[in-house]
Amino acid sequence: MIEVTNLYKAFGDIQAVQNISFQAPNGEITGLLGPNGAGKSTAMRMIAGILNPDQGSASVDGFNMSQQRLDAQKRLGVLPDKRGIYQRLTSRENIRYYGQLHLLPSKQIETRIDEIIKLLDMDEIADRRAEGFSTGQKVKVAIARMLVHDPANLVLDEPTLGLDVMSTRAMRDIIRRLRDEGKTVLLSSHIMQEVAALCDNIVVIAKGTVVAQGTADVLREQSGAENLEDAFVSIIGSGEGLE
Repeated sequence: MIEVTNLYKAFGDIQAVQNISFQAPNGEITGLLGPNGAGKSTAMRMIAGILNPDQGSASVDGFNMSQQRLDAQKRLGVLPDKRGIYQRLTSRENIRYYGQLHLLPSKQIETRIDEIIKLLDMDEIADRRAEGFSTGQKVKVAIARMLVHDPANLVLDEPTLGLDVMSTRAMRDIIRRLRDEGKTVLLSSHIMQEVAALCDNIVVIAKGTVVAQGTADVLREQSGAENLEDAFVSIIGSGEGLE
């Protein structure tokens, strides 16, 4: 489980995240939905331990990210908005390198590599150097690295950004599969169809604050809208939170 409590972060005069609180339970996909600049990526960076909060806390399976960072990060896999794979390495070598960073035994790393290549259908690119990979292929490598230590909690920042239709469908299938394995999945997106199709619970963020939480049906009912897009516009347009 990922738990965020009264998280706050400012950059000078800009209050990027203001007292955000929510939970992402095990075996569910929780979506952070909001317009560009809402504070989603900043919140995710604090959850991942990349940024320190000014106030509040983020915890992973009960481990405080600021105070018990290594324990928390062992239980967390992160797909950042910048994929940043090593282009001179093959897919297999990229995954192996991250397994070594996690101090996994060599035999375990090789077993995990084979499992992940099968899971993500990466046979064709497993032993190719990453230079020249398509966006979809780069994302697969980034996901594979994220999964090498078999974390129970996953943070995905805009997981389908830049993907074509077929790659987007494949990515959504992968995310559902990970959820069905019992993993905690927290993803950010500003794509309504994606959030509606994937998420068991939705946290709407606007101007750095949580303005609504609930399932897509709950958000539609509370806003009086017929679809999630209209509910979202109503929620962030009113400037008032829905409980």
